[in-house]
Amino acid sequence: MPENRVKLLLVRPDFRWFFTGQTVSLLGTSMAPVALAFAVLNASHDKATDLGVVLTAHMIPMLVFLLVGGATADRFARRTVLVWANLGSGLTQGAVAVLLLTGHFSLVPVALLELLNGVLAGFTTPALRGFLPELVEPHQIQQANALLSSMRNAAKIFGPSLSGVLVVAIGGGSAIAFDAATYLFAAVCLRLLSSTSHPKKTERTGIVADIREGWGQFVGFRWIWTVSATFCLMNLVQTGTWQILGPDLTKKTSGVAAWGFVLSARGVGLLVMSTLLTRLTIRRFLAFGQLASSLCSLPLLVLGAGLHAPFLIAAAFVAGLGSAVASVSWDTSLQEHVPAHALSRVCSFDDLLSYGAIPIGQLSVGPLAAAFGGFRVAEIAGLIYLGAAFFPLAFKTVRCLPHAVRASVDEVPQMASQGADS
Repeated sequence: MPENRVKLLLVRPDFRWFFTGQTVSLLGTSMAPVALAFAVLNASHDKATDLGVVLTAHMIPMLVFLLVGGATADRFARRTVLVWANLGSGLTQGAVAVLLLTGHFSLVPVALLELLNGVLAGFTTPALRGFLPELVEPHQIQQANALLSSMRNAAKIFGPSLSGVLVVAIGGGSAIAFDAATYLFAAVCLRLLSSTSHPKKTERTGIVADIREGWGQFVGFRWIWTVSATFCLMNLVQTGTWQILGPDLTKKTSGVAAWGFVLSARGVGLLVMSTLLTRLTIRRFLAFGQLASSLCSLPLLVLGAGLHAPFLIAAAFVAGLGSAVASVSWDTSLQEHVPAHALSRVCSFDDLLSYGAIPIGQLSVGPLAAAFGGFRVAEIAGLIYLGAAFFPLAFKTVRCLPHAVRASVDEVPQMASQGADS
């Protein structure tokens, strides 16, 4: 029965340890940006510039090493990759905390440590997405993703607030130290897992060849590269517009305080839907996820129309619902249909497209708003996002990709191997 699915997941010792470690780690990760920002701003002389350098030092190496991380996770045991990556992240964040707590902040060592942390994140992300199917039965993948998504979204709601309290009470360095401890805790939880199955490569090739083979897998599935490319476009027009223009446009129409309610409403929508998805079963999950992703255009369209706070709060809540469905359906579809030996590499190409578009959008939205006006840019961004969400549904492999929990044994490989649409 649906209400027992979460219990059936949590009685599996390996998944229980994995879930426990990830829950604590996600809380620390959600706290880290606020703590790091205030810690750097309090300790630095050139506040804004130094913070920009530190944040960029983390993002760029993560993007650069995603493909290497994906190839590494497909070549070696993913649990081993995750243990070492979490240990390394714990040590680098711990070193940042020591510098801040002892009053020895200096831009160069902190930036270098965050650079190393970004490199490790490039290994962690594809390994995590490839590891989950090793821990649960195929019919449990959706519920496992939804449960993890629920914890991730809860952490996004409560983590920044908790971090702010810690920063005020005991300082940003202590909050960063807590983040370091969560990485080490996650590494211990991963070590406590029993041996898990892992696709071993029968032929040893170089990393470059592995990445090239992963690219072949990525482009060999039309439904994957079609949806991934549209996610790239959606992130390009949405993230920068929402993060940079959103607060300013909301301030103009509804006042400063409204933006906090808007973000909270979106977070609640994410949490509500990801929790519901632990109980729901949807036959064409990928197609439903694409339909749901169109809801994320609503806040941009409401911003562009200059509507007041109640409309924007409602739109943000609905967008949170749609975003949760899109995220869980996409991860679940990849994990159900991509061969296990290539899953991390395929996910790394997807992540590179998605993450790589974000800084481009962030850098371009300011000049565009100066040239055409912020409300106009938000409106156009919403329309582009809406069109991008519907575009993949023109392809039969997207519309008809079966959810493995409902698909027959023969149906899944047949659909997964299609490289073109009829």
